[in-house]
Amino acid sequence: MKLVLASQSPRRRELLSLIQPDFEVCASSAEEIIPDGLQPFEAVMYLARIKAEQVAKTHADSVVIGADTVVVLDGQIMGKPKDHADCVRMISALSGREHEVLTGVAIVVNGRTESFYQRTTVRFLPLTEEEIQWYASLDEPYDKAGAYGIQGYGGLLVEGICGDYFNVMGLPIASLRRRLRQIAG
Repeated sequence: MKLVLASQSPRRRELLSLIQPDFEVCASSAEEIIPDGLQPFEAVMYLARIKAEQVAKTHADSVVIGADTVVVLDGQIMGKPKDHADCVRMISALSGREHEVLTGVAIVVNGRTESFYQRTTVRFLPLTEEEIQWYASLDEPYDKAGAYGIQGYGGLLVEGICGDYFNVMGLPIASLRRRLRQIAG
């Protein structure tokens, strides 16, 4: 089964290689605008689907995988921080609280799209202003939903998780592997 990952994320590449070491990467150029009225779980599946379907147009003979990950606090999606102040705001909001990480995955094969999402609950430690400023001073949080990466220094902010750790990194590999096996027969 020829796989194509519709993402440039180094984390997703690393995780997909645990399922199948040989795959192609073709980043999607789909415009990532969430239509009004979608719930966060619907939004991640929608974004994953438009990415995968856009790449599938030029890879019809492959299985194309698209994914999108968001952090959700109090029902609101937290995207990537725009700047230092936004990063501080996000990390401060997460401090001492639970939030959800949702990853939507879309698999396109033979013109058909199957989508699913995975939910993981993450609890942050209560953070001091010094800890928040330290983390926001790093390069790490600026390309990540919710302004943190659990696999890096952001792991030092986390008290615990309930659910799939790899989902928080951006690709729920256990669920994805099972879906790919079902598709392959």
